[in-house]
Amino acid sequence: MPKLSPIVRYLWAAPTTAIGVVVVLAGLRRAKVRFVDGVLEAHGPALAWVLRNLTLVPGGASALTLGHVVIGRDHASLESTRAHERVHVRQCEVWGPLFVPAYLAASLAACARGRNFYYDNRFEVQAYAVAVPGRCRTR
Repeated sequence: MPKLSPIVRYLWAAPTTAIGVVVVLAGLRRAKVRFVDGVLEAHGPALAWVLRNLTLVPGGASALTLGHVVIGRDHASLESTRAHERVHVRQCEVWGPLFVPAYLAASLAACARGRNFYYDNRFEVQAYAVAVPGRCRTR
């Protein structure tokens, strides 16, 4: 695959990033926001509630990536998941506006094979393999 310029990568991922910005704006009260390596990272009480209660991951998610936006439960969650979430940022740059549908399709495909919708989702397998070399799944 040819290497895309940063502007093209940002533009291609922009629809998914826009969803992330809306989530951050909705949870902005008492939230902390900063840019790290070209990615908007945010955490705060409302965002932590969303991650604990509105994700399908058992026990909730520590962090979630939408384009060039990563929301986390807290600063420590953003730090500890940064390598994993950056894989998702790169995936968003490749898949662009198709990332969310492709991610959901990968979860459905895992379920159809009798596998776990999250841990066996091809996007998560790739993120865990890069973030934790030698370990593709965590349970």
